[in-house]
Amino acid sequence: MKNNEYENVEHIDSDLTLMLENAKRYNVPHSSIYKRALKLQHIQQMKRKELLHRDDDDGDSMLSSATSDTSSTKRKSHKKNTKKNRMKALLAAVTEARQAGTGRRLCDLFMVKPSKKDYPDYYKVILEPMDLRTIEYNIRSDKYMTEDSMLEHMKLMFRNARHYNEEGSQVYNDADILEKIMEDRRRDLGPATDDDDIMSPKLKIRKNSITLKKSKYLTPLQQKLNELYEAVKNYTDKRGRRLSTIFLRLPSRAELPDYYIAIKKPVDMEKIKNHMLANKYQDVDALVEDFVLMFNNACTYNEPESLIYRDALMLHRVLLERRRDLEGGDDAHVPDVPRLIQELIRSLFVSVHSHQDDEGRCYSDSLAEIPALDPANPEKPQLNFEIIRRHVDRGHYKRLDVFQDHMFEVLEKARRLNRTDSEIFEDAVELQQFFIRIRDELCKNGEILMSPALSYTSKHLHSDVEKEKKEKLPKEFEEDNIKREEEKREAEKREDSAGGSWQSNLQRTYSQDCSFKDSMYHVGDYVYVEPAEPNLQPHVIHIERLWEDDVGEKWLYGCWFYRPNETFHLATRKFLEKEVFKGDYYNKAPVSKILGKCVVMFVKEYFKLHPDGFRAEDVYVCESRYSAKSKSFKKIKLWTMPLSSVRLVPREVPLPVVRVASMFAPKQEEKPLEIVDESKMIDGIVDKEREDVPMDMANADPGCQYYEQLCYNNHWLKMGDFVYIGSHGLVRHRVGRIEKMWMRDGAGYFFGPIFIHPEETEHEPTKMFYKKEVFLSNLEETCPMTCIIGKCVVSCFKEYLSCRPTEVPEENVLLCESRYIDSEKQMKKFKGLKRFSLSGKVVEDEIYYFRKLIVPQKEPSPLLDKKIEELEAKFADMTDEELEDLGDDDGELGDHSLPQMQSSMSGDMDIMPYTAPQSTPKSIKGLTKKEGSKRKINMSGYILFSSEMRAVIKAQHPDFSFGDLSRLVGTEWRNLESTRKAEYEERAAKVAEQQERERAHHQTSPRAGTPVGALMGVVPPPTPMGMLNPSMTPVSEDMMGAYRSAMMPQQSHVEGMVSMTGIPPHLMGVPVFPQHLLPVMPGFHGMPSFGVNGMGSPGQGNIHGSQIGLIGSGQQAPPPYPGQGLMGQPALQQPSTPLFVSPPAKTQRLLHSEAYLRYIEGLSAESSTVSKWDQALSVKKQDVRLTKEQESRLPSHWLKSKGAHKTMADALWRLRDLMLRDTLNIRQTHNL
Repeated sequence: MKNNEYENVEHIDSDLTLMLENAKRYNVPHSSIYKRALKLQHIQQMKRKELLHRDDDDGDSMLSSATSDTSSTKRKSHKKNTKKNRMKALLAAVTEARQAGTGRRLCDLFMVKPSKKDYPDYYKVILEPMDLRTIEYNIRSDKYMTEDSMLEHMKLMFRNARHYNEEGSQVYNDADILEKIMEDRRRDLGPATDDDDIMSPKLKIRKNSITLKKSKYLTPLQQKLNELYEAVKNYTDKRGRRLSTIFLRLPSRAELPDYYIAIKKPVDMEKIKNHMLANKYQDVDALVEDFVLMFNNACTYNEPESLIYRDALMLHRVLLERRRDLEGGDDAHVPDVPRLIQELIRSLFVSVHSHQDDEGRCYSDSLAEIPALDPANPEKPQLNFEIIRRHVDRGHYKRLDVFQDHMFEVLEKARRLNRTDSEIFEDAVELQQFFIRIRDELCKNGEILMSPALSYTSKHLHSDVEKEKKEKLPKEFEEDNIKREEEKREAEKREDSAGGSWQSNLQRTYSQDCSFKDSMYHVGDYVYVEPAEPNLQPHVIHIERLWEDDVGEKWLYGCWFYRPNETFHLATRKFLEKEVFKGDYYNKAPVSKILGKCVVMFVKEYFKLHPDGFRAEDVYVCESRYSAKSKSFKKIKLWTMPLSSVRLVPREVPLPVVRVASMFAPKQEEKPLEIVDESKMIDGIVDKEREDVPMDMANADPGCQYYEQLCYNNHWLKMGDFVYIGSHGLVRHRVGRIEKMWMRDGAGYFFGPIFIHPEETEHEPTKMFYKKEVFLSNLEETCPMTCIIGKCVVSCFKEYLSCRPTEVPEENVLLCESRYIDSEKQMKKFKGLKRFSLSGKVVEDEIYYFRKLIVPQKEPSPLLDKKIEELEAKFADMTDEELEDLGDDDGELGDHSLPQMQSSMSGDMDIMPYTAPQSTPKSIKGLTKKEGSKRKINMSGYILFSSEMRAVIKAQHPDFSFGDLSRLVGTEWRNLESTRKAEYEERAAKVAEQQERERAHHQTSPRAGTPVGALMGVVPPPTPMGMLNPSMTPVSEDMMGAYRSAMMPQQSHVEGMVSMTGIPPHLMGVPVFPQHLLPVMPGFHGMPSFGVNGMGSPGQGNIHGSQIGLIGSGQQAPPPYPGQGLMGQPALQQPSTPLFVSPPAKTQRLLHSEAYLRYIEGLSAESSTVSKWDQALSVKKQDVRLTKEQESRLPSHWLKSKGAHKTMADALWRLRDLMLRDTLNIRQTHNL
């Protein structure tokens, strides 16, 4: 408030509510803070209602003052109020909905956003949180321009609830129910009035432009995804080479059919971008998974020494580094379990220690008198509440059951040392019952903390107390009889000794009142009596009898009350202000020694009432009686004092219950020596008492004693525990599990499976692992216990997300969800780890369960950086030309082609020229696609070795996958002697020279059968209807290869190059379409391109009027439109048997039809698209008039009949509108 950070009252109201809710959540319901929070909440609600009422009054006055405005202003305000009332009605329908039967309000969990402290992962999963309070504030502030914008926020809130919570949960179901209630209420309200009706067309246009402008903004999730994608796409190495080009598009099946055999889930960056545009990624991790899959595919298919392999690893590292920057490091948000256990124990201790009765008396005050040393067991450590408090403050308790044992030991000692009717005994029972109740509330009966301490319940306590009473009551009954006899004998002695005086008693004159010094005293009054010694405070006596003796002296007789400083008590005991205690001492005193009147009130009346006519310092409170003989206190349950003549009136403000320390209590600066000495004994962790638990083992070796639980080298171990095993030569120590343990000849041993770390497995460097993930190996070993260097825990995946053992630090909690099979070099998931059933003497671990599952993050393989360094060193000395020969340098290719590769289908993604496929076959190192579909093989010694060795290994291991074979080939090459490697390199150099000569020959002389027009850069025009001529010779793959090689050198200078490789014959079932209906390929303005198996291989440059097809011999085709001359004619041979039946030639009609001319005219540089699709979307039926001839050409065969429509044209318009509306709904749903 001082910094003026609150914009309005709602914000400060929200913060106040959050503060008070935090107080109620943290403190127990019986605590004073909890009660104060409730009271403050009530005050807050009352004040809120008052402010809202005041706002309503102000609003009414504003409306009344506006009556002089113009009629148009009235109309606008009326519409505004109508819209606002509709929104309020929809909100009220949601907030007032209740569950049938129970009456539970369904919207409670939707009122405010979840706490960031309790649910930190919520704001990682949900990037646009929304709650009902925000929506209500937006309605009141008129922030919603339309009703739909308010409904969007409501639906966003329900979507968030369904996305974050599991299906079938209460919140998930409530979201569905409330959304249905909202839709039903909106249907009942009827259609909303359109506010735009009263606006001018100019205002409408301006409003629409604002909406379109707003739609360009990205959500926080979309921003993160876009940043991550651009970081990978735009990354360049030190040479300025962009590494992502090879990953933009997948290779075609015709070029690399084995790629789709080896890779089961192909993915490229174009597919990832499309998923981003379609909002298919719910979080950043989903995008990262697709990228990792893409890089893993590249590493699986390519050789480890290839450049593509290196590029994949580099981009993989860039991806993870950028993700870490965006997400801010580790997002698992694992709760600090030891700290939470400390808070739970501290909260439990404070609740029990401050537990009060109805009068505000702490039950623990009476137990402060319990000695720390147990008289029955002097050898046991000293223990009382003060020692336990210091243990709690110093964090010595790591287990709840240890803390409970100590608390119960003090309470049971209090019961054992005191009578069953004593105040201490009753307080100890009450505190123990309260302890159990609060413990179960804090642990939620095992849902939050599962501990052996929960096995002791109130039933066990009731049984123990009854048993103890049965043992003690007979003894106490005998003690009471003896005490009564002694009191009877003492009374007889007093009567005998005062025999003479009793004779004079017969002359006493008793009365109900008497006067002294102008004051009247009655039986039942409380008076001050002069003390026996001058320095003492006056005695407080309750008058029970008044009389006058024969001499005329007046006397009083009554019960004497003690002040706290007149009793024996511990210095730690606390007292109420102005407290006195009813004593067991009765005696007489002369009325002449009365100093004045006072009043003693029972504790239940003192705080609410006060005596009329008395000063506050003369009014005392009494809660307990004090026995001077036993020096003990006992709470008064029933106030039996005779009524006095004092009139009691209610207090204006009830007195607060305040307890003060004893006058004997040491000051804060002073620390008793006894406590300091005790604190020296409190050192380290208070651990659970354990014992060795031997067990019988069937078929046990002679001389071996097996154990379920055993202490060895100060480590308590039990069956099922996980331990670190000292491992030489490894980065991290291995982990073993104890399934059996035994002692033989004084030495300890254990047997169990071994867990290994990721760096000990064989895997691709792009594989990602969970932090602290280990794998169950096939090794099962017997190890001496001397090799154990520490304890840890290995959890299965489900347990790792949901719980932790309380005594194990987080850095020693490991995750295992897979088994590593060394023979297959594979990781396979398994159901879970083996569980053990142990005897009752074994101390089980306490398990803390998280309120919300954690979200573990994956980290890169430990091999990633090492492999990148190796490949960097390999390629460091290569020149740019040599890297280009490896087939992956896209610098020159990409730079001059980027400006031309924009198309309407690419969106904001740059469509690169169709370069190499994203993977290089592992059998051919450095292989890539360059210059169209022509490959240039850079022969090396490894490639020759791989071509020979792969077949041998395949014969030895026929069941191995492609990737496994490649790894074995790489291993054999690394293990090969240097002399053998040199031989392979020499042979490879000779082969490379031969390939270079053949490549130069191909570039200068085309093969036979290559069309001459192709060499000139002109492709012949199509035949009628785009179908092949029956007299055409089938084109062989060799011919097409030569055709490609002839075309490629001129590619950057010739427009209109289209690959003709593998045009599918019509007999294979692939239809051939007229040109203006062919699909548009990315990078071309409306021009189809057939590649292998009908898929296009785009070249560079725009195509204006280029056509595809082959001309049959003897046919004369007109020149391409507009005005290009035919510079070459393909030389084709006649086939022995015609393949196709020739249709009648209608060349002129096809080439010069209206559709064809419109198509050609649409190919303009100013338009980014061929068709005027924006006009087609906005056209309406009433704007179009069709002639009968045009109606006859409509595709009426799409519909069986015109249905309820008048004409077939109306039916087709209706179909078009339905399809368009469906398309737009899809766009709105997925934010396209």
